[in-house]
Amino acid sequence: MKKKIAATLIVLLIAIQFFRPAKNISATENTNAFAKQYAISSEMQTILQKACYDCHSNNTVYPWYAEVQPVSWWLNNHILEAKDELNFDEFGSYSPAKQFHKMEEAINEVKEGEMPLFSYTIIHTNAKLTEAESKVLMDGFTAVRENMQAKYPMDSLVKPKK
Repeated sequence: MKKKIAATLIVLLIAIQFFRPAKNISATENTNAFAKQYAISSEMQTILQKACYDCHSNNTVYPWYAEVQPVSWWLNNHILEAKDELNFDEFGSYSPAKQFHKMEEAINEVKEGEMPLFSYTIIHTNAKLTEAESKVLMDGFTAVRENMQAKYPMDSLVKPKK
């Protein structure tokens, strides 16, 4: 009985290797990208690239283990949820109110040490933010908010209550 269960599990594990989600890789550069919408420093861009873009953009650099099921399903789900929350490649398509709010959320996430996720930085140790890097991000996000406050009327930056 144990041999039949083990054999069935092995067959299932092999079979699921043929069902793969589409990868989060875009061949085109997006004009709505955060860095195209707002002037950010090259230092901030580098930090975003190493700590944020794998999940919060249209281009993920996949590790080797992303080729193994069911890990790739889990990663794909995580990336889709992250992009739904904030996608730096689609940032310019957001309304001013949503952009303004997302910058506030980003500041708070970095300040509280919630981003990048601990589960991500376990393997991607280079994505861990130093205090200086956190400050660069928070200052950059704050500058974007200030730029928006100067550019738009304040009532357009407030998300309508549902």
